[in-house]
Amino acid sequence: MEELMRSVVPGSFCRETQITNPVLSKRARVQSPSQKLRQDLYELVEQHGIVWGRDLERDLPHTWQRHGDLIMLSEDCFRDPAWRKLGPELWCAVASSMGCRRLAKQGRVRGDGERSPSVILLLGDSSWVEHVDNGIRYSFDVTKCMFSAGNVAEKQRVASLCCSGEVVVDLYAGIGYFTLPFLVHAGASFVHACEWNPHAITALRQNLELNGVSEKCQIHEGDNRQLPLRDVADRVNLGLIPTSEPGYPVACKVLRKDTGGVLHIHHNVDCFHGRRGSAAGGGGEEETVEDSGRRAAWKEWAESTQRRFHATLEEVHGNPWQTEIMRVERVKSYAPHVDHVVLDLDCRPKPAP
Repeated sequence: MEELMRSVVPGSFCRETQITNPVLSKRARVQSPSQKLRQDLYELVEQHGIVWGRDLERDLPHTWQRHGDLIMLSEDCFRDPAWRKLGPELWCAVASSMGCRRLAKQGRVRGDGERSPSVILLLGDSSWVEHVDNGIRYSFDVTKCMFSAGNVAEKQRVASLCCSGEVVVDLYAGIGYFTLPFLVHAGASFVHACEWNPHAITALRQNLELNGVSEKCQIHEGDNRQLPLRDVADRVNLGLIPTSEPGYPVACKVLRKDTGGVLHIHHNVDCFHGRRGSAAGGGGEEETVEDSGRRAAWKEWAESTQRRFHATLEEVHGNPWQTEIMRVERVKSYAPHVDHVVLDLDCRPKPAP
């Protein structure tokens, strides 16, 4: 204030006035969803005489998934015991603030062999939702089936493939994550979809009907290692993580023995040793040591997998085969130093001499 007084024109004066209700700029009045949720819950907590502190602040959700009128919260929020004092009013307030009617909370994926989600429905009567992705309708029960939003780019890539006239075997179909893009957009003539989770099978049947492609798909229930199919596939999708290794022999058996085909192989690659990689980038572009090391880890896994498939194909079919790595790319980061990677492997029987 004294500094301001020294800078005014001689003979003028100024005084300090506090504006009790300032008119905020338009930008200042706009709240993000997270800010709005914080403000609404702060007021609710204060009304119940609960002291708002750092623990509650840190316990607010920062990310979530929206499926229509249902929002799926992450597992790392609303864990503080103080929230329980609000009872059902808490979830009504959260839903109102976030603009939804139903709430669920995600837990860790169960290690039951079916990658079943651990999800609790917090608000609402039904846990069935519909998610539209790239023009494809996916309907599923969020408490029974997984839906990975991180696979969007890979599903779009599959949808862009030219599979006209091809027969595809999807060894881990789930609710149709890749089965549907193959049929709806890529133009596959037929898909054999393998799945052993009964809840996913129920959703898959419904999704085939919703998207009008049920007549072009046969669902094979149970363990795909017992699959009776042989010599039918132009393309095989092995979309299971952390690894689809149990399906390698099956994929070799279902490939057409006279023409072969393409395999899409998913795997979680441990890239921890990638920090020791070279910093030399490709194509003249700068690349960090860690990025270069990650790519080296992907390449190492891909070449090892290629050798395994080459040997298995020759063992299964009893004749020489040739395999070629077409593409190795990251689908998403699965965990620190662990990348979900997909390998496209071209497999063809060698022509007779």
